[in-house]
Amino acid sequence: MSFKAPWADATLKPSVVPFSENLPPGSIVIETAERGLYHLRGDGTAVRYGIGVGREGFAWRGRERITRKAEWPEWRPPIEMIRREAAKGRILPSVMKGGPENPLGARALYLGSTLFRIHGTDEPWTIGQAVSSGCIRMTNEDVITLYSNVKIGTLVIVR
Repeated sequence: MSFKAPWADATLKPSVVPFSENLPPGSIVIETAERGLYHLRGDGTAVRYGIGVGREGFAWRGRERITRKAEWPEWRPPIEMIRREAAKGRILPSVMKGGPENPLGARALYLGSTLFRIHGTDEPWTIGQAVSSGCIRMTNEDVITLYSNVKIGTLVIVR
């Protein structure tokens, strides 16, 4: 599998695009198949960001709301992930402090009561790929921008 650097693919860079759906301004729509996150501006346009999505067997669809926001979040891998990685010979920590080597990156937006998040990454080359365990990955720069422009309660639609 080859990985493109997000900065090398113009379709993964943030851009303002036409987007007309009857949703509240500020809503987020994630188009998994096209690896795009759309932050609706309320004027018939949206800011489109390139994203990484869940790999086969880990992708999901649904509607949630942002229930929590965190800067440089700590990461607590779910027990299922710890076991899955241990079976491959990779030992994960039970907790990892926030920082540049943390898989959640610079910011995290928590979705409902699920384990899914929109978050940054310490692996920016995975943007545009289906590689996560279901979370939506963004470059740290992009997630910092999105984080500062969304509120708790924001509607997120994943399809």
